[in-house]
Amino acid sequence: MDLDRALAALPANPRIVVTGNHATPWHTLRLVDERLAEYRLWMLNGQHGIPDREGVTLETSFVGPGQRRSPRLSYVPSRLSLVPTLFAGSMPPDAVVLHTTRPRDGKVSLGVEVNVLPAAIEAVRSRGGIVVAQVNDHLPWTYGDALVDVEHLDVLVEADEPLAHAAGAPIDDASARIGELVAARVGDGATLQAGIGAVPDATMRGLIGRRGLRIWTEMFSDSVLALELAGALDRDVPISASFLFGSPELFEWVDGNDRVEMVRTEVTNDPARIAGNPAMVSVNTALQVDLFGQANASRINARIHSGTGGQTDFIVGALHSPGGQAFIALRSWHPKADVSTVVALVDEPVTSFQMSAIVTEQGLAEVFGRDQREQARQIIDHAAHPSVRDDLWEEAAALGLA
Repeated sequence: MDLDRALAALPANPRIVVTGNHATPWHTLRLVDERLAEYRLWMLNGQHGIPDREGVTLETSFVGPGQRRSPRLSYVPSRLSLVPTLFAGSMPPDAVVLHTTRPRDGKVSLGVEVNVLPAAIEAVRSRGGIVVAQVNDHLPWTYGDALVDVEHLDVLVEADEPLAHAAGAPIDDASARIGELVAARVGDGATLQAGIGAVPDATMRGLIGRRGLRIWTEMFSDSVLALELAGALDRDVPISASFLFGSPELFEWVDGNDRVEMVRTEVTNDPARIAGNPAMVSVNTALQVDLFGQANASRINARIHSGTGGQTDFIVGALHSPGGQAFIALRSWHPKADVSTVVALVDEPVTSFQMSAIVTEQGLAEVFGRDQREQARQIIDHAAHPSVRDDLWEEAAALGLA
């Protein structure tokens, strides 16, 4: 079946799930957009350049820079682990557009982005929809849930495009200090949720000397490769993740590497599965935290900025893991907004709460297992910027926390 005929068979205003994050199949997405006057584009973390015009509804449960300020954004609150449930229930897809390798032995690989795509494929196949794959020789071949039988694909579009990659950025002093504080709490044999950015990179850099570490994470970047090369990871345990983003060297390393197991989101982000890992360490960030240990990681001035993502999944899972810890790591002062990130009471919807500790460049504030007054004291004395501590003590008293 060719693409024109496949798209012509879709119902009016179809829902089309497209590979998101940094693995967007740009060529095929443009072809779809040219052929459909009206459709619902379902993507996670849509990047700049995705179609945003009248007739296109931008659906997502995690908002990216290409969706963030669009008047056509339709944000669907959901933990990432539950997005597959949306596809099987209230938000069934009519088509799925994938970014894949060239077929080998009757299969293709989803490469760097597995995430919610296996669930989307199953949902669309169950209702007679279509699956389109953009075949790209630049994609690395990865294993696990990344492998898809060719028989599940209705249309193949050949289009080689270079993959987006992350440019290495220097680690600033604040991030280095935060990473140092978190790393000091991680022992040999721990399991890590590793993200991307200066704080996760600094944390990982501090773990080079550990041994027997494991990776169970939503995504990872070059910091995991650095741990592997340093001999810090347990060679008998697969590196499990749902999507990847990093340097060309990272993509080259994962290509054909059966050490790396790509896992669908409802497994990687299942709090029960996360809890089954020994000494699970979750490191996430936030826009704002308050004296009750509540974190806002998704909204600015009530406008959705990102989404719940996997933060709640991993905090809950880590706290249930034997010896597990969940950290919220952020700067104590927002450099652009020029305000404290530690406030008396968050004025936005709460993304997560009851983490093990809040970490800033000022120090580490113990949260879990302390009563509410001790939590507040820890956060003011150890996490807040010194310039706002007196004000926070006054507000703590008014809130009954001092």
